Amino acid sequence: MTAPVRVGVIGTGFGARVVAPTFASTDGCEVVDVVSPRDDEAIGALCRRADLDLVSVHSPPFLHADHVRRALEARRAVLCDKPFARDPVEAGALLQDAEAAGVVHLVNFEFRWDPARRHVRDLLATGAVGRPEHVQWTHLSAGSRVPLRPFGWLFDRDQGGGWIGAWASHAVDTVRFLLGAELDVVASTPRTTVRERPDRDGVSRPCTAEDGLVAALRSSDGTTVAVDSSFAAPVTFPPRLVITGDGGAVENVADAKVTVHRPDGSRDATTFERAGGDRHGGPMARWAEVVRDAVRAGVAPADAATFADGLACDRVLDGLRRGLP
Repeated sequence: MTAPVRVGVIGTGFGARVVAPTFASTDGCEVVDVVSPRDDEAIGALCRRADLDLVSVHSPPFLHADHVRRALEARRAVLCDKPFARDPVEAGALLQDAEAAGVVHLVNFEFRWDPARRHVRDLLATGAVGRPEHVQWTHLSAGSRVPLRPFGWLFDRDQGGGWIGAWASHAVDTVRFLLGAELDVVASTPRTTVRERPDRDGVSRPCTAEDGLVAALRSSDGTTVAVDSSFAAPVTFPPRLVITGDGGAVENVADAKVTVHRPDGSRDATTFERAGGDRHGGPMARWAEVVRDAVRAGVAPADAATFADGLACDRVLDGLRRGLP
């Protein structure tokens, strides 16, 4: 009988709510502990455990580097949440450290395993739209505005907060994954719609991190990309991703319906059932199986996001945050 992959989780938010239960319910995995990202003693004890194969880091971004390095020092495989690091310099150093440690290193871009997005990738690979020419992604959410979300690290730029790290990291990785190409920022306008929020004590705090973004990018193969997103819209709309090519277009609405549009007016639609609960749950369940197998094999599959992908993504996020030109 194959021994289970034993997982330790750092993070009492998303880590405890989604990641730990997902690994616990995955065949061949066992969660040995979930610890607070601010409990240094508990984190050290977790990483030193003899009965541990994988450290899954889901702390706030400003703590990622410290927690990843603790796992690497103990020669444990690491899964780090996004945004991977606070900037490309930190991301590059973590990639070097992981390669020197010789362990499996992964970034939690679980939406690579969303069935709708993988279907879009397959359509592009088989030429359903011809050569891709343009990507348009609109994602408008009232998630931090209705009801008003209290001030926390997500709205503090110095702590790695901001909608660019929270959402654009997934968007950048998805576009890289779908096109198989790198991205450069052409122009970016981050914005902060809600400029002050009460903290949990009711004290009004200024928001230093963006809650929305309009940006233009270009892929290494010449495909243009337009992004319009907000976490502080007055209402929420179904997100819409459209990729047009010289032979048609593919449209993904809310990862629930993917439609191929052809120049002659014909179309084919595929729908995907979405389970209730956290939006991340379904993709995370599929991703957990990939992570399990990668830890067992000692090598990540080609379509899994590693620290190298985290670095590539952080380079783009850095440009988005700087507001180019």
